[in-house]
Amino acid sequence: MALERSNVWSLLRFPERGRGPFRSIAVRVAIALGAVAVVTLIVYLDRDGYRDGDGRVDSVLDALYYATVSLSTTGYGDITPVSPQARLTNVLLVTPLRLLFLIVLVGTTIEVLTRRTTQAIRASFWRRRMRNHVIIVGFGVKGESALRALIDQGRPMSDMVVVDRSSENVNSAVRIGAVGVQGDSTREPILVQAGIDKADTIIVCVDRDDTAVLVTLTARRLARNATIVTSVRESQNVEVLKQSGANVVIPTAESAGRMLGLSSTAPRAGEMLEDLLGAGEGLELRERLVLPEEIGRTCQEVVLGGQIAIGVVRDGTTLRWDNPEIGPLRRDDGLIVIHNCDRD
Repeated sequence: MALERSNVWSLLRFPERGRGPFRSIAVRVAIALGAVAVVTLIVYLDRDGYRDGDGRVDSVLDALYYATVSLSTTGYGDITPVSPQARLTNVLLVTPLRLLFLIVLVGTTIEVLTRRTTQAIRASFWRRRMRNHVIIVGFGVKGESALRALIDQGRPMSDMVVVDRSSENVNSAVRIGAVGVQGDSTREPILVQAGIDKADTIIVCVDRDDTAVLVTLTARRLARNATIVTSVRESQNVEVLKQSGANVVIPTAESAGRMLGLSSTAPRAGEMLEDLLGAGEGLELRERLVLPEEIGRTCQEVVLGGQIAIGVVRDGTTLRWDNPEIGPLRRDDGLIVIHNCDRD
């Protein structure tokens, strides 16, 4: 069922540009209080030039009272400037401060009233502009780690869209610069608002395997050409997720168990595997296209800038480096390499 437009735009959350809304309001309140304080000081210092119903203005409270009723344009008239100096001060100082006070109040009111309209315009512009972005469904530990790994590999933060049911998780993603969509990721309208039809990568990091299957089925129907990578808790569900449309399925529990077992019997090998899975330093797994100077060579001959080829991607199939079917490298091949980040 389609969502109403007002609800649709409320699903999208964008990183704040400059000051956040609460900080912006706090700054305006500070400006207003500052104007009141300045006028209070001016009136108190020149209190001999003012008169009230009982005679003279002789206390800070009287000066504060005059400042508030004057700046707010209430103007009861019970305190008035009577000396030429006090009247000149009102013309040159109090009146401009009164205008500033009103601008601050009116500006804050307009900002509050127009925030939803601004959000709708920004969401509409975002939908038209966003192309080939990454959608991360679920922003727990796995989702945040996936996002940071993509950033380490060079994807800009502006490409990141996070979908999560939890408001807290969505706010966490927005705070670090991603666009957030709050809602049930198994529902088609939620994924549509994330621009799934224009995404090139969808990473599913939900906690339940049945939820992962539903999200993957929906995502594949809406984004036929996108790469879908999903995690699964139970290995027996790997084939189910692949049949649902996932390109890559990571059995997180078994993968972690294998790493633990390997590290216990071969700690150096486990250390090397941990290094490969890290990003930004040491050894790192990368995928790239074959370079012109590598065309015609064998996979074993590729040793460029600290990179060692361990696999070839050809016609959508991944072949290990020692597969005899590879032969000479071709122009359209991709390479999976071990890259030494320390040489960058």
